[in-house]
Amino acid sequence: MKEPILVSACLLGLNTRYDGAAKRNQAVFDWLAGENLLPIPVCPEQLAGLPTPREQTRFGSGDGHAVIAGSGEVVSLSGTCMNEAFLKGARETLRIAQLTGCRRALLKERSPSCGVHLIHRGGSLVVGRGVTAALLVVAGIDVMSEADLQATD
Repeated sequence: MKEPILVSACLLGLNTRYDGAAKRNQAVFDWLAGENLLPIPVCPEQLAGLPTPREQTRFGSGDGHAVIAGSGEVVSLSGTCMNEAFLKGARETLRIAQLTGCRRALLKERSPSCGVHLIHRGGSLVVGRGVTAALLVVAGIDVMSEADLQATD
């Protein structure tokens, strides 16, 4: 039986990104097959009820751990605080992990939800985690990004 793993839906070719596009990544498919894993597609922002396409968001302050703690902020380009939606999407993603027995997640780097090592804050790319990645880590789920796959090739 294949082990289930959460995977950012955009990496699997689903048009879930803020701009309505996908970020299909063949290395992800190859790795999943080679590791005999069953991908469970998730898009935290869609799970939060946000539309696709939707306004782009970035961190105004902090990162996902700070948002969970109440001290960070995810904002849309027009300046709207998106913390509640991003927290809802993170909680729903965690529920899916729990329902399906996922102990690992492969997430889209640089995303305000899914970023594992890097996020956008203001106009810069900085070290930090997205809201969903942070909540999964707190819950004891191992997270990695597609960038980690390229590092192991």
